[in-house]
Amino acid sequence: MKAFFTDDQLLHDPQQYMRVGRICKPTDLPSRAHALRDALAGRGIALASPPDVGRAPLEAVHSTDYLDYLETAYAQWRELKVFGLEPGIEVLPNLSPYYNGAPGVDRAPCPSPSLIARTGYYISDLSCPLGPHTWRSILRSAHTAVAAADAVLAGDDVAYALCRPSGHHAHRDRAGGFCYINNSAIAAQRLRQQHGRVAVFDVDAHHGDGTQNIFYARGDVLTVSTHADPSGYYPFYTGYDHERGVGEGEGFNLNLPLAHGTGNDEFLDAVDRGVAAVRAFAPGALVLPLGFDTYKDDPISVLKLDLDAYRALGERIGALQLPTVVVQEGGYMVEAIGPALDQFVQGFLSTR
Repeated sequence: MKAFFTDDQLLHDPQQYMRVGRICKPTDLPSRAHALRDALAGRGIALASPPDVGRAPLEAVHSTDYLDYLETAYAQWRELKVFGLEPGIEVLPNLSPYYNGAPGVDRAPCPSPSLIARTGYYISDLSCPLGPHTWRSILRSAHTAVAAADAVLAGDDVAYALCRPSGHHAHRDRAGGFCYINNSAIAAQRLRQQHGRVAVFDVDAHHGDGTQNIFYARGDVLTVSTHADPSGYYPFYTGYDHERGVGEGEGFNLNLPLAHGTGNDEFLDAVDRGVAAVRAFAPGALVLPLGFDTYKDDPISVLKLDLDAYRALGERIGALQLPTVVVQEGGYMVEAIGPALDQFVQGFLSTR
């Protein structure tokens, strides 16, 4: 198994995160990447640094106006002064404009040149601060996904992208839920260079709303997601089982929401349903956004999986016998994510 990561991804070091009206300590810490890296090393899997391929692969998924904003916002923020106030330590929105566009339909660029306006337009919540090195980290995280996809395109059976920051909540032109650039969508779009159909099977605790939205009107990419019932859990507004796609994408989106408190058996039943959908779609390749925030003791999880679930998950995904790009998503109990990844890798490789 090839694996990719660069220390540039550690540079993003968020200082603020709001939960229930309180500014809390962030959970997306650089130490998460250290734990995952150590788990791979324990399996004898070396991490290669991805080449810097610039913005082009990101522009295949994200709007240029959004990428321009992410790249330049922090420097502009430091120069900002509004009503005599100095800006905060990180770029954060203080408004959330309502958008009533249909899923899969692109928004126009922000109509206002104001940095305050653009921050509200392009960042959807208070979990995505932009710091001095955030752009470099998110760019290189995307490059990690690109490198893994390119390894599979070159003939590797499986490649792992240790993406940090995560990506599946990032829409075409909006950040949210710790996510700025949709690494899984970029990997899927990259695989489309060679494969007529690609499946994305997201097993994070949270619905991959950004990934769903990006591909919602397309029939060449199947999106499947197992996740905690969003009626009482982030991202709240999407992830319901009636969401099946629109236009050419109708029938090519499958959500499998799980009751809060779900354990291994019910989770694996949902995985089996997702595997069946992937088989029926008959893709040429698979992207697996892999989250460990489903673990029973994760600080922001409402699901109750133990480590055995991740080995069983690996076995089921490996049994698909598809060229596979594994893209790291959530998981915030640092002590658990390394063992969870180890169990997944064991299960996956046992089928190959």
